[in-house]
Amino acid sequence: MPEPIAPPHVYVDADACPVKPEVFRVAERHSLHVTLVAAAWMRVPPDPRIHLEVVAHGFDAADDWIATRVAAGDIVVTADIPLASRCLAQGAAVIGTSGRAFTADNIGDALATRELLAGLRGAGEATPGPPAFSAKDRSRFLQALELAVQAARR
Repeated sequence: MPEPIAPPHVYVDADACPVKPEVFRVAERHSLHVTLVAAAWMRVPPDPRIHLEVVAHGFDAADDWIATRVAAGDIVVTADIPLASRCLAQGAAVIGTSGRAFTADNIGDALATRELLAGLRGAGEATPGPPAFSAKDRSRFLQALELAVQAARR
């Protein structure tokens, strides 16, 4: 009989994450452990499976903390494209806060677009920021997280 597959651990790049309540809901439904990583204290549900890790305020401190601990089969929630790339390289599933799944097939384009826009901003060009977070994004995120959890359990 095959060994049961351990549930994935969910890591959340939490400082500006708008979908923490959705992560908590899915984690409770599937009895998942969640680690929120942030530069400042924040309230988390009183659940022994949910942990807040407060890191130094240094540049990329939360990203570095997550990237050095994530493992194959885990799930990472982040809008940070370089962090997504680092976690994909470790074998984790990565979901953006708007529900976009980052994959080996699309991370290169996402990194290139990020670099292009950063170059334009550096040259003084006004570039649009991300669109406002919507109820549709929240719904898409919930669906993507649910799919990632189910895929990790297969």
